[in-house]
Amino acid sequence: MMGTEENRRKRLLLVEDEESLRSTLRMNFELEGYDVTAAVRGGEALERIRGARFDGIVLDVMLPDVDGFTICETVRLEGDRTPVLFLTARTNAADRVRGLRTGDDFLAKPFDLQELLLRVEKLVARAPEGTAAPLPAQYTFGSNTVDFGTYEIMGQRGLKKRLTQREMLLLRLLTERAGEVVSREEILQKVWGYDVFPTTRTIDNFIVAFRKYFEVNPHDPRHFLSVRGVGYTFHP
Repeated sequence: MMGTEENRRKRLLLVEDEESLRSTLRMNFELEGYDVTAAVRGGEALERIRGARFDGIVLDVMLPDVDGFTICETVRLEGDRTPVLFLTARTNAADRVRGLRTGDDFLAKPFDLQELLLRVEKLVARAPEGTAAPLPAQYTFGSNTVDFGTYEIMGQRGLKKRLTQREMLLLRLLTERAGEVVSREEILQKVWGYDVFPTTRTIDNFIVAFRKYFEVNPHDPRHFLSVRGVGYTFHP
């Protein structure tokens, strides 16, 4: 059995929709001494991640509802830094780059079981407590300051305000992707989730609010810009 420096068993989340592979991997992980929680769909995986602490996540990319990359990007947006190893049959360069940029390791199917077990052992060693890393303390752009820990902002015209969780998630998504166009569809998935899809007008209202908070002239924005028919972009 795998040795650990702690008395407790390491906790793994295994997300795989193919039943026979999921069963085989779960059995082998348990034989190695892991406490394994399994999920079949992306929405279920998100519930598990938000509801418990894990030392590592083994995450299939091609799931029936939401792809593994999007799941990982969503929990990263929420501040969770649990190490993630992607399993996927998609091995083109773009997918490998996205996997390594978003997660911590990437293994193509079909794979050697012993290699997977070794990679997972190294994966869980990266986060001995399985805890989420704290959000960056502050982010400053122009004369505005955002505190991601307290949800408080200092904006234009002496504004001091505490944002809602959803406002902060959207703000974090846009600022982390500064200079990129973020589509409405991606925002709906990552900020609003997978079961409740508001209209795109709801996002528009949030952007209007951000302009009031942070723009010198809300009617001539410099930071929060709309890209017609696509989405939004943030420029610090």
